[in-house]
Amino acid sequence: MHIQSLFKQRLAAALAELTDNAEELSQMVRPTQEPRFGDYQANCAMPLKQSLGIPPREIAEKIVARLQVNDLCDPPEIAGPGFINLRLRDDWIAEATSSLLNDPQLGVEQPVRPRTVLVDYSSPNVAKPMHVGHIRSTVIGDCLSRTLRFLGHHVITDNHLGDWGTQFGMIIYGYKNFADEQAFQKAPVLELLRLYRLVNQFIDYHAAKNQLAGATAGIAEINAQVEAAESAVSAAESAAADKATLKKLRKTAEGLRRKSLAAVASLQSAEKKIADVESDPALAAQAAQHAGIGSAVLEETAKLHRGDSENRELWDKFLPHCADEINRVYNRLGVKFDHTLGESFYHPMLADVVQQLADAGLAVESEGAMCVFLEGFDAPLIVQKKDGAFLYGTTDIATLKYRHEKFQPDEILYVVDSRQSDHFDKLFAVAPKIGLGGIKLVHVQFGTVLGEDGKPLKTRSGSNAGLEELLDDAVAAATEAVCSPERAEKLNPPLTEAEKTTIANVIGHGAIKYADLAHHRASDYRFSLKKMVALEGNTVAYLEYAHARVQGILRAAETDEAAVRNQAAAVIVTEPAERALCLALLRFPEALQQVADDYAPSALVDYLYETARKYMVFNDSCHVMKANDEAIKASRLTLIAVTGRVLRTGLGLLGIDSVDRM
Repeated sequence: MHIQSLFKQRLAAALAELTDNAEELSQMVRPTQEPRFGDYQANCAMPLKQSLGIPPREIAEKIVARLQVNDLCDPPEIAGPGFINLRLRDDWIAEATSSLLNDPQLGVEQPVRPRTVLVDYSSPNVAKPMHVGHIRSTVIGDCLSRTLRFLGHHVITDNHLGDWGTQFGMIIYGYKNFADEQAFQKAPVLELLRLYRLVNQFIDYHAAKNQLAGATAGIAEINAQVEAAESAVSAAESAAADKATLKKLRKTAEGLRRKSLAAVASLQSAEKKIADVESDPALAAQAAQHAGIGSAVLEETAKLHRGDSENRELWDKFLPHCADEINRVYNRLGVKFDHTLGESFYHPMLADVVQQLADAGLAVESEGAMCVFLEGFDAPLIVQKKDGAFLYGTTDIATLKYRHEKFQPDEILYVVDSRQSDHFDKLFAVAPKIGLGGIKLVHVQFGTVLGEDGKPLKTRSGSNAGLEELLDDAVAAATEAVCSPERAEKLNPPLTEAEKTTIANVIGHGAIKYADLAHHRASDYRFSLKKMVALEGNTVAYLEYAHARVQGILRAAETDEAAVRNQAAAVIVTEPAERALCLALLRFPEALQQVADDYAPSALVDYLYETARKYMVFNDSCHVMKANDEAIKASRLTLIAVTGRVLRTGLGLLGIDSVDRM
C-alpha cells in the first residue's frame, strides 16, 4: 500500500471541482519532517491563489471540505498560509502494519502495466582486473535491477563487456614482443595487465616526446597572450572603461591564465612520462626499439577486427582467463546477469550500421571519416574512422538496434559514469532518427570514488585500486570491527569460527556496497573502510545489528518469524515509538518507488537507516519479553517480525545478505 499515492488519488478527486489541473497539483503531497505537523502535508492550495482569486487558506478550506480521507486520517488541519496537514489514524496504522505480516510484497502493489526495462551496467574492459572504478556501475545497476523487479517490472540485465577494443590490440602487441610465457602460465591476467601497462607506458612516452618539442614554445606564446590581456585590463581600468568592457577583458585574461596553467600541467605530465622511462636504462632501450608502437597497436587491433587468424587465436586464448577473473569478483559480490554480450558480439553488425546510416542520409563523409552531424552538438558522432575502424558510437547503435529487435524494451538504463555524458547525449539524439524514438533511454550517471585525501582512489603504486584487493581489505576490517574475540564471546553461545567468517564476509562486502549506494549516485564520495564497517552511524553494520537484534528477541521468545506469521496477532499501537516504527514500515513502498523514479538507490539506504533507528528506539522503550499484557507482547512480536522482513528485504535489494547473530 503506497500511502502517498493513496493521498494523491484522494486529493485529485477533491481538487477536480476547483481546477482543471487537479492531477498535477495532487502530486504536491510529501511526508512531513516534523511529526507535530502530522504524517503528510499537501501544499496544493498556494498555486491556486491566482486562478481562484482568493487567499490560499480559504482554498485549503475548500479542498479539505471535499477531501474524503476519514477512513485513513484524523480530521485534516490547515496550518500557516494554507498547508494541509494529514495525520493517519492510529487504528488504521495498526491494521495496515498487521497486514504486512503475511504480505510477501510488504505493501508493494504490482503495476497495472509492467514495463520491460533493460539495465546495462558494470561493463568492464576484460583485458585487466576489475578496479574500484567498476564498483559504482556494478552495485548501482544491480540495485536498480533488483528494485525494479520487486516493483513488478520485467527486467533484463546485460553486461556489455569491453572485449574487443584497442586494449586487446595493446596486449596482443605486448604478448608478441614482451611476454614472459612462464609468468603467463602462472597468472595469466596479471601478465596481461603487465603487458597492457608496459605498452601503454611506451605509447605515452613516445607521444610525450613528440609533444615536448612544441610544448615550451606553445607555453611561451600563451604567456605572451596572458601578458597582453592583463595589460589590456590595466589600461581599461586606468581609462575608467565601462563595466561591460572591463568584465569582458577580465574574463578573457582569466581564460588565458587557466589555459597557461593547463599547458604547464600538460608539459609537466609529459616530462614525468619521459623521465619514468629514461630513468631506467633497460626500459629506455626497450622503448627506443618500439618507436612506432602507437601505430603498431592500432594495426594489431585492425588485424583482429579483420579476422587475422593469429590475432584471433590470441584473443581466444586470452578471453577465458579474463572472464574467469571478473566472474570471481561477481561471485563475491553476488552479482548475476541475464546476458553478457560484449563488443565482439556486435562487431559483425557494424559495417551494416554505417551503411544504413549512410543510406538514410544520416552518416556523411567528413575528412575521410563517416560522421553523423547532430543539431546542438559542436562535434559529430563518428561511426567509422578514416582507416576503416569503427568506434564506440557504432557499437552502441548496433547494440541499441539489437536490443530493440530482441528484447523490445520500453526503457534502457545505461549505468555509466558521468564522463560519458556527451557520448550518450549523441547516442540518444540519433535513436529517434533511426526509428527507435519509442524507447526511453536514460544515462544513469554517477560520480567518482575518492580516497580519504579527496583524490581518485589509487593504490600505493599509483594505479587504480583493484576491486578484489578492496574486498579483501573490507573483510579484514569487518573481522576486526565486529568479530573481535570480545564481541564473539559475549554472545550465547559464542560465535563459531564459521559464523565469524560468514559475518565478516557479509559485513565486509556489504560495507563496500552500502557506502557506495548511501551517497547519491551523481556525487563523488570518499572511501574510508574504518567508517564503512563502524557499528554506529549510517553503515551496513548498524543495519545488520538491528536485524540481528530482531532475531535475538525472537529466539528469546522461543519463536521465529514463521511462527509469528502463523499466529498473526494484530498490531496494537499504544506508544509513540510503536507508532513511529509502524509508519516507517508502511513507507517501504514509497522508498522503492523513489529509487525507481530517480534511479537513486540512496533513497532506499536512507529509508533503511531511518527505519533501523526507529526500531532501536522502539526496542529500548517498548519491551517485548517484559510486556505485562499478552496481547501487547504478541503485537510487538508481530511488529519486530515485520521489521526483520523489511530490513532483510531492503538489504537484499541493495545486494547485501543478512546475518542473524552479531
